[in-house]
Amino acid sequence: MSAAPPASVGARLPGVGDRMWQQVPAGSRQVVVVYGDRRDSPDSLLVLYERRATGWERTAAWPAHNGRLGWTTDHRMDDERTPVGVFGLTDAGGTLGDPGSRLPYWHDDHAFASTITDDEAHAHDFDYVIAINYNRLVGAPPYDWSRPEGVDKGGGIWLHLDHGDGTSACVTVPESGMRTLLRTLDPRDRPVVVMGDRERLMS
Repeated sequence: MSAAPPASVGARLPGVGDRMWQQVPAGSRQVVVVYGDRRDSPDSLLVLYERRATGWERTAAWPAHNGRLGWTTDHRMDDERTPVGVFGLTDAGGTLGDPGSRLPYWHDDHAFASTITDDEAHAHDFDYVIAINYNRLVGAPPYDWSRPEGVDKGGGIWLHLDHGDGTSACVTVPESGMRTLLRTLDPRDRPVVVMGDRERLMS
């Protein structure tokens, strides 16, 4: 699936209900929405929206994957579900050099590679990473394993390269998507991710 063409969506983002919308900071001008197919599905669609003078516009979209067992509103370490919610996007990095990221970018092939198994299918997962601000220190490298809410609440949840199926809890997109997001998301626009299965996104 290629990136979606620009499309005006008006004053509200489609498929995002009142409760979720109220959690988006008023100053945010960039929102990544991850539309999970179902509560227990690893399949989703990631859409980038940007606020223009005339309202929100969809500027890109990619097929995506989330946790192998779907979504949860009470994420725990190793539950293989992705947390539902609204989270900031402030820090990036990867095993590859900076592709032109507007977010602060930490290039450290050893730090990221040390989290990859020997499975060849996952060898490039962390070429590019954007940390999702769930139970992490904002402003720290994505590979900083500090957990302000405790280890049991999980963490280390990122946007990263897709490997074709579900994840431990991260959200994955094709390499073209990661490059676009890194080059587009701008700290001045207070980017956030709104993510969950479609049913709970509408709540």
